[in-house]
Amino acid sequence: MSQPFQLQANHGRPIIGNFHPAQGTKKQALIIFCHGYKGFKDWGGWHLMANALTEVGFDFVRFNFSHNGGTLEQPIDFPDLEAFSENNYSIEMDDLQVVIDHFSKEEQNLYLLGHSRGGGIVSLTAGQDSRIDKVATLASVSDYRARFLEGTEHFKQWQQKGITYIENSRTGQLLPHKYQFYTDFIAHEDRLTIHKAVKAINIPHLILHGTEDPTVTLKEAEALHSWNPESILKVIEGADHVFGMKHPYPETELPKHMQLAVEALIEFYTN
Repeated sequence: MSQPFQLQANHGRPIIGNFHPAQGTKKQALIIFCHGYKGFKDWGGWHLMANALTEVGFDFVRFNFSHNGGTLEQPIDFPDLEAFSENNYSIEMDDLQVVIDHFSKEEQNLYLLGHSRGGGIVSLTAGQDSRIDKVATLASVSDYRARFLEGTEHFKQWQQKGITYIENSRTGQLLPHKYQFYTDFIAHEDRLTIHKAVKAINIPHLILHGTEDPTVTLKEAEALHSWNPESILKVIEGADHVFGMKHPYPETELPKHMQLAVEALIEFYTN
């Protein structure tokens, strides 16, 4: 049974999450999980992934970034579009630091796990925070700046209007992005450049990616691996961006590709 928590973040909105205590023989290690873009802690089968890792002895934390668009009353989906519009990578980096500060203990190893955009956040943090003992990513991005598509007509319109909208195909919402998302990245580019951080990672590093990922291609995983040749790259044949999951996910067992990913995570975090 997970325990809900709420933390005061640094940017005006709270961080909410769930702490899953280790079951059985405790391994004295905590895994903190970061969701991706248009994601949230309760998306799909993340709770089943958490349960699988606690069953083998790990404490586990999953949380919503403070500006992901969820609220205390409705942590699933995006009722707070104003918060969504004000989100940026710096806020997500700061949010993770708040979670780490709250949960980390000297007697316990600290492991990070991130999916997609959250994979970039944990990679950056692993390269910059000496408290991290291991880091793993699922379908992680390798370059934030490339996603702004600078110089395109869409980018120019965003710059002129100060806001742009991306449709969430699942909910039908038009999700707003203020231009500050880009200007904040430029102001903090040194801190937010993934390849620089990955080159500095000197702890165990696992990169999991599917061959059929239409959102973040396998080339990005290969780039991450090339920047840290000591990392482990595990490619899951046939897996898509969410390893066969969907939202909502009413099943009680993870799909095959996500099961393979969890098995790889257990082996990595255990050894």
